[in-house]
Amino acid sequence: MNADIFPFLQAPNWTKCRAGCLAETFFDLHSNDADCNEWLGDSVFSGPLPFRGIGLIGLADDEGVRLNNGRPGARDGPRAIRQALANYGQASCIGLLNTERGTALRIVDAGDLIPGRDLTETHDRVTASVRSLLELGLLPIGVGGGHDLTFPLVRAVAAAMEGALHGVYFDAHLDVRESLGSGMPFRRIIEHCNVASLHCLGMNRFANSADHVAWFLSHHGHLETFSAADWPGDENQFVSIDLDVLDVCHAPGVSAVNPAGLSASTLADYAVSAGRCSNVGCFDIMELCPTHDEDGRTARVAAHLLLCFISGCQQRGRNA
Repeated sequence: MNADIFPFLQAPNWTKCRAGCLAETFFDLHSNDADCNEWLGDSVFSGPLPFRGIGLIGLADDEGVRLNNGRPGARDGPRAIRQALANYGQASCIGLLNTERGTALRIVDAGDLIPGRDLTETHDRVTASVRSLLELGLLPIGVGGGHDLTFPLVRAVAAAMEGALHGVYFDAHLDVRESLGSGMPFRRIIEHCNVASLHCLGMNRFANSADHVAWFLSHHGHLETFSAADWPGDENQFVSIDLDVLDVCHAPGVSAVNPAGLSASTLADYAVSAGRCSNVGCFDIMELCPTHDEDGRTARVAAHLLLCFISGCQQRGRNA
């Protein structure tokens, strides 16, 4: 079976998809008997690695959030995003058409993470699973889930790249704590992934300590903002979105609400630009907490951001 190469992932939890929606075109590794390699074919689109399609992985764990005393529930984030996707996004929508490419990008759903006995084992399982996605030629997109899980996702991608890593993340918090939990991913990425630069956009100046800011700035960190139209051209990039960068009116269902964050439309423009950039090798959308999500509003925004990134990828050229 296709799923045999992903021992730490279980079948994704999908609700019934609306007829004609984009999610109907996804290749489910756990229920599709066709060979995934044959289904993907030989088409390769531009990227720092040879990508043949998109690989969706549900990072269904929030132990890191609990360790940092955040609101639990983000373990159900992947399910909520899939539920939103089941009713949003047309398979033939103009946002995902590319006449130059001729066909839409292939999207594979690899399923949801089975957490380990502790956070370290869970992180190792994420890294192993993302490594398998890369071996299939898939650009990893993580949805979750505690933001600490960005570290093991990026760790796998960084190991497959040649040269230093450059990151852009959207977050109300710098997440450079020393202690284990959802507030530490970018400190670990800096310490273990050969980072040359790291840009944080949307930081809340009242929600970060002076010590954390000083550490970040002294370790290749940058707080200068840039517009979506001026996306950096650095090689070997990763991009991460913590949904708490959004204003609470757009995203009530997060682990830590933001009283004065970005608008959904602003963040969507950045997501398109990130997808369009051929140097971006992975992407994630984290900290969706369905327990506190009124009418699924935040999940709908997360689904929109995911489609925006994919639409940007669709605009990339082909590798030779």
